[in-house]
Amino acid sequence: MSSPRFLGGSPPDIALAVNTLARGELLGLPTETVYGLAADALNPQAVAAIFKAKGRPADHPLIVHLASSAQVPLFANDVPLFAQALMDAFWPGPLTLILPRRAGVADAAAGGHATIALRCPSHPLAQQVLQQALMAGVQGVAAPSANLFGRVSPTTAQHVREAFADLTVMDGGDCEVGIESTIVDVSRGAPVLLRPGMLTPAQLSTVCGAAVLTHASAQATEAVTPAAPGMLESHYAPRARVRLLSATALADRLKQAAPQATAFWLRSPQSLPPGLPWLRMPDDAAACAHELFARLRELDAAGVAEIWIEAPPDEAIWDGVRDRLLRASA
Repeated sequence: MSSPRFLGGSPPDIALAVNTLARGELLGLPTETVYGLAADALNPQAVAAIFKAKGRPADHPLIVHLASSAQVPLFANDVPLFAQALMDAFWPGPLTLILPRRAGVADAAAGGHATIALRCPSHPLAQQVLQQALMAGVQGVAAPSANLFGRVSPTTAQHVREAFADLTVMDGGDCEVGIESTIVDVSRGAPVLLRPGMLTPAQLSTVCGAAVLTHASAQATEAVTPAAPGMLESHYAPRARVRLLSATALADRLKQAAPQATAFWLRSPQSLPPGLPWLRMPDDAAACAHELFARLRELDAAGVAEIWIEAPPDEAIWDGVRDRLLRASA
């Protein structure tokens, strides 16, 4: 039996995508960050199908994607002024906010937690689907990354199809950002960065008018941290073992012994044994983020036992890339 075709941006395809969501079925949805495994966030059976398809624990919350900030009051019962400022500045875009959840709303999507993760994606196909889904009664779409739980995130429609052969998938091209959204907790009186992405703490702090706390600093003063997606130590992992090494450590290891069945993603020139696969890592953080998951998949496809990756620079703009690589190597 052949796989269903990919959907594009034609009116019939948009209508089919919306009808898929309205029927309580799953949809592969492109966003500017990664492709999502989407379902009606207010349909518990549809949300349960996401968890089952991914093999994801049901208490691990999902991000609910909205057409605009106008839908926020349906899901959240309190929006601080600094949270509204972040929405005004960065929505639509790669920013997720953790807000106090309205009681009895989207229980399944929130994993039963008292908070809810919301974002408004900027991808034009996602926007068209979300806007038209409103008219079909779908107020928000739960959409974790469209991969098996803990594995490498998808940044093309083909990546999604490889994980879910029978899924209806919209083809929106390569994801522009390439790593998941920045997550900021705005539920406890001060903004706290839970997951880095391509928005830096300096950018966020400027908009908030106050310093955005790090997850570690907030933990030092508070006992409770709201549940949020993408916080597991091990995540985004290919089949091969990932080793994250500084340029110096890489050079030292290569001098000690020629590795076998190893692939490399490197920014600095290295003397590699002949015949081992390697790829050049971009010097620009945004370009590196755009390529990251595709490169992990490409090197993993070579059938190697290990992937050695040069650690990114210790600069805030690289935090999102570093976070994904650390979790891939955990």
